[in-house]
Amino acid sequence: MSTTTSIDDNSEPKIEWLDSVIDFVMTAAKNLAIPLSGIAVFLFLWTIAAQNINTSLGEFPSPSVVLEQFESLYDEHNAEREKEVAFYERQEVRNAKRVAEDPGYAPRIRAYTGKETFLDQIGTSLITVMSGFILAAALAIPLGIAIGLSKTLNQAINPVIQIFKPVSPLAWLPLVTMVVSAVYVSPDPLVAKSFLNSMITVTLCCIWPMVINTSVGVSSIDKDLVNVSQVLRLPALKHVQKIVLPASIPAIFTGMRLSLGVAWMVLIAAEMLAQSPGLGKFVWDEFQNGSSDSLGRIMAAVVVIGFIGFMLDRVMLEIQRVVSWDKSSVLR
Repeated sequence: MSTTTSIDDNSEPKIEWLDSVIDFVMTAAKNLAIPLSGIAVFLFLWTIAAQNINTSLGEFPSPSVVLEQFESLYDEHNAEREKEVAFYERQEVRNAKRVAEDPGYAPRIRAYTGKETFLDQIGTSLITVMSGFILAAALAIPLGIAIGLSKTLNQAINPVIQIFKPVSPLAWLPLVTMVVSAVYVSPDPLVAKSFLNSMITVTLCCIWPMVINTSVGVSSIDKDLVNVSQVLRLPALKHVQKIVLPASIPAIFTGMRLSLGVAWMVLIAAEMLAQSPGLGKFVWDEFQNGSSDSLGRIMAAVVVIGFIGFMLDRVMLEIQRVVSWDKSSVLR
């Protein structure tokens, strides 16, 4: 009897462990089944529609064609990197030979000036959009806090915000281009003017959601928290640090997520118009190229643009989850 009891005691934890694994697998499968089904339906409808749409450049690209273009773009990137490595190796060999002949010679290395690949342009766009977004956040969040704390300042600045908030990036870009050309004059510029044009245009267009949401979040802080600050007689900076910022983080991050989405959309349009390196220029160049692969490449860029926009939003959501004291306030 003692042997039977021992077997039963040992088997119960194993059964519980197995049940927990099965529950986890079933839950994961259920959570993945619906999104995967939606993606499958979308790909099916995309394939059917592509077969029935003919353009001047040929049939609209299907998912399989777009996948082929992704492989082609990746191969082009690897080929360009091989050219870059060979370029620097040739210079090293030439300089070593020259130094051997003339020990006083100072070797010079020329920078590789090959064309940017699709992956390079993705990196350029990400650097540009994050630069413009960070600059906008550095300006908008303090301004939003000041507006939220002062009704007088809110009444003074609100009309300006409401006027400039709806302005399209297409209107800002020519003005920004002319101002940068007039002000940023240097024989050896630190950064390209095209980068500044795109970055400043992004900043001007994504600053407003952050200002508005931050000011609304600050002005709607619980009165009990404000009373606590008054009882403790916190200085103004301490009040902002200990009361205002923690309480308004959900509203601030909502504005930042909205602004980052706007920034990413604006950047693509700005790069197309300003012909600055990036995904926008890639799309425009392929459109102007008019080859049989152009539609597939443009669609590949569209997929990448959408995926990066989604990932940027998820990153902002996770940052909010880390810095927010109230985890339940984090919206998905």
